[in-house]
Formats: sequence, C-alpha cells, structure tokens
Amino acid sequence: MNRKSPTRRRGLTVAAALTGASLLLAACGGSGEEGGASGDAATTLVAYTGQAGDWQLNFNPYSPSSIAGRGTIFEPLFFINKAQESEPKPLLGTEYSWNADGTELSVTLREGVTWSDGEPFTADDVVFTFDMFTEHPALNGFGWNGTVTAVDDTHVVFAWDTPAYTAGPDVISQVYIVPEHIWSGIDPETDVLEKPVGTGAYTIGDFKGQAFTLLANDSYWGGAPAVKTIRFPALSGNQAGADAIAAGTIDWQTGPIPDIQNTNKNFPRYDTGTAAQNQMVLATCSNAALGCTGPQTDPAVRRALFYAIDRTQLNALAFQDTAAEISPSFALTATQEKWISDAVEPKTAPEKADPAEAGSILEAAGYAKGADGIYAKDGQKLSLTIEVVTGWTDYITALQTITEQAKKAGIELQAAQSSWNEWTDKRMKGDFQLAIDSLWQGPAPDPYYLYSYFYLGGDQTSPVGTKPAGNNYGRYSNPEVDAAIQALKALPLEDEAGRQPLFDTIQTAITADMPYIPILTGGTTSIWNVEKFTGWPTDDNQYAFPAVWSAFDAAEIYKTLKPAGS
Repeated sequence: MNRKSPTRRRGLTVAAALTGASLLLAACGGSGEEGGASGDAATTLVAYTGQAGDWQLNFNPYSPSSIAGRGTIFEPLFFINKAQESEPKPLLGTEYSWNADGTELSVTLREGVTWSDGEPFTADDVVFTFDMFTEHPALNGFGWNGTVTAVDDTHVVFAWDTPAYTAGPDVISQVYIVPEHIWSGIDPETDVLEKPVGTGAYTIGDFKGQAFTLLANDSYWGGAPAVKTIRFPALSGNQAGADAIAAGTIDWQTGPIPDIQNTNKNFPRYDTGTAAQNQMVLATCSNAALGCTGPQTDPAVRRALFYAIDRTQLNALAFQDTAAEISPSFALTATQEKWISDAVEPKTAPEKADPAEAGSILEAAGYAKGADGIYAKDGQKLSLTIEVVTGWTDYITALQTITEQAKKAGIELQAAQSSWNEWTDKRMKGDFQLAIDSLWQGPAPDPYYLYSYFYLGGDQTSPVGTKPAGNNYGRYSNPEVDAAIQALKALPLEDEAGRQPLFDTIQTAITADMPYIPILTGGTTSIWNVEKFTGWPTDDNQYAFPAVWSAFDAAEIYKTLKPAGS
C-alpha cells in the first residue's frame, strides 16, 4: 500500500496546464446531474483530487492505480488521526489490546455489520484479508509478517514471533478489509472491481471517464452520511482546480490557488485548512560505499547546504508562506516535539541563511574558495545537480531560490528537470546527486515510522546500479541507527522512558550525517466550500488530516460534513 505517496502529493501541489472555460464548466457544473438517485445538488459534494485526464475504471483498493474506495467503500478496523494525538477511532473494530510481551494483538469486531450486498461481515473476512498478503506478496506494502486467527465471529488475534508494537497502527488502521465471499473468486493483483462491495459509508454510483460518483450507503452501520453524493470530476490539473474554485463549481480541492492566504476574502464561499506534515528535503545519494558519487557523499557538504538556505525567503517565494518549520531530527514539531532529543542542535532548521557557518564547515573539511567564489577540493569544484520533476512549479521555484542562496555560501547548484518516471528511476537506481522531494509520515503520529522508511539500511536499500532502492533511496546505512530502529519495534508507543534513548541515538546520527537535508515542512492546504457544507476540520478541531487525497482522512471528513442549514 502507498502511504502518502510523493506521486500523489506532487500531483496536487503543482499548477498544471490551463483548461478552457467551457471544458471546466462541463466537467464541474451541475453537481447533481450525475449523482444517481441521491444526486440532489444541496447534498452533493464535488471533490477535485488533482486528477488530470480521464479516469480509468479501477476500484480495487490494493491496486496502485485505484481511483477511489479506500476508506469510503472499504474500511479498516480503526481510524488513526495523523494530524493530532488522539485515541484510535473504532470502525470495523471496537476494542484492541496487546498481551504482556507485545506478540499478540487481540481485536474485538463490530457486531451487526453487513457488506453493501447484504452479506454479514465476520472475523473470517479479516483473516482472509491478511492471509491474502501472505499469498500475494506484491500486495504486502506494509510488511505484514504475522498470523491472524478468528476466535469467533467477532474476535481475532494477530500474532508475531517477536514483539511487534510498532506494527499495531498498520494492522488496525492501514488495511482495507475485503469480503471473502467475493474476493476468494478474483485475482486481487489484477482485478479492477467495477462494482466494489464494501462495509463503508459509500457505494459506487455512476462512472464515466470525465467524472464518477459515490453514493451514500443507506445500510451503513454508522448511519447513512448527510453528504448523499460525492462527485469526482477529472480536469486538467491544479490550474483548472483553481479556476473551478473561482467559478464556484467544486467544493473541495487540496492544492495551491493564487493568494491562498486570502481565500475567504477573495472567494467568500470558501475557506482553507492547513496541516504541516510532509517534510521537504534535498535528498542525497549519500553513501559512497554503496556506489554514490559526487561531492554530496561528504557529510560536510550536506551540512553546509543545510545552513545555506534562507527558509523565510524560500517560504514566501515558493510556498506562499504555507510551509512550517522543520527539525533536523525529522520529528514533527507540531505533534512529535516531545521526542526531539536534547542532543539535537539546532532543534529546528535556521530561518535565515548562515553562509559563514556553511563556509566554516566546508573549510574544516578541506575545501577552499576559488576565484569565482565557489569552493573546491582536490581540484573538484563544489557543483551539484538537483533533480526535479517537470511541472512541479513550487519545487522549481524553490530550487531557483535555493540556487541563489547556495551561491552566496560558495556552493554551485543547478536543477535538472525530467518526467516523473525518469526522476523516480534516477532515485531508485542511485543515478542522482540531489533530488527535491518530501518525506511522509506513517500510520500514527510518531517519528519511528519515518525513520524506519527512510533511514533503515540493510536490505531496505541497495547498492547503486543493482536492484531499485526502497524508500531509503538516499542509501543511508548506519549500524547504530539500524539497531535502534529495530529495538523500537519491541517497545509500546507510549513507553517514553524506554524509547527516548533510542530516538537520541537515531537523531544524533542523522543530524550529523544528514542524508536528507531539511528544507521546510510542507503545508498541505485544502480549499473547501464553507457556505454549502459545515463540519470541516479546523485548527481547533483537526479531527482528520485535511487533504482530499488522504483516503482514510477524507472518508472521515465526508462522514462528518453536513449540508449547511440541515
């Protein structure tokens, strides 16, 4: 499963080609026209996910090209809110508990739930879903390596050979439970599920390449939602989405519009919600021992770049001041600050550039400034190329800004634009020096997950020129960090005394080594219609991460919203 994938994130935050007004209105207008029997305009929400080009029919939640259904049609056992610390919200599960040594997780299932075709939901469906990952490893994107047993119709037990506390959030909140009576007869790797059957608050309505709808499930165990129809148009990109906001023809999109800070003033029907979670970085092919080449393999160069960035200027020029501070520990300062080690200095990345500090770091590492103002060492000029995807306009602007800032610190940078596929291929093969990207969070508001995704070495990465690297495409490898990450798996998430020394070890190492150079924490901003619907997440009540593409969060938002005046 893709957790907050960079592919999806970038597709929503870049401005794409303009679409003609007639095409835009045809795609978005008349929100109730194709909503099926429940297509009343007042209860129809038009959500734009950033889809550019026609939709391709695929409602298989385990397919990488699935277009919808995660959370809305297919539900997990619980919902965990990444936007703030809170208890897991019961969905198909109602209670859970660990045994004393963290090797067994017992879950009580909700009684009286039926699939949308009327068949009863039971523990056998849960067992079938998890066994499917063992039988189809290609679907096992979250590393399931346990067993699950049905005790009776409403109780299951997950078991591991060793303590697996950190696997708990994945198991209870990241797996879409599917019906055994249907899925036992399909190929889950290839079937596109034209008529998906789930337990969620919505069912599939109409499908066309230009738009499809989800309809409220009147037999939903939690009661039919007040938003009766959700319509998902396909436009031509985020510029079209911004135009649709101006025209008032969509109700929710996540992505930039001009002058986003004054959305409500410019468009009184709309307001915004922002959460900062995706940490923007200059990722480096950092490990010379695994075949990386270039000046960026020197930690001193990476730390010098860290101090060369003026983040206040960068935020204003590239991100409309929607980004937030970032810690070099990569613990989120908003929700994970308690885990930042006292040994980390500075606790947050400097707001202003410090060319003197950058130069001091380089000179201590043997670099000398040339007549052109650029540092060099052993006859090699300190010149680096940063990979970026064509069309990522905010990141392209960011790189233009960082290039000018780095030059003042004696570091030469140049951007190389390529397609998404080419950019991904370079990262996975190690054929890059720097790449601008964002690191994503895990299933719970805890820094362990980011560390395990991006810093765990061993077989989690690969030498340059061999098999594609995993999430750790920076090819970072540190035995002490690896051991600390593995040790964290055996400790409950609430064991602060036991976990903090392990976080200290990890954070001390990654702050010094800096294979991912912190830029800023990206602000994910949604624009939504507050005149038509009430119940959107607010700063005071961020009950879900406010992004239309974050499937589980969006599902919770759809269920919470109510038509204004209802």
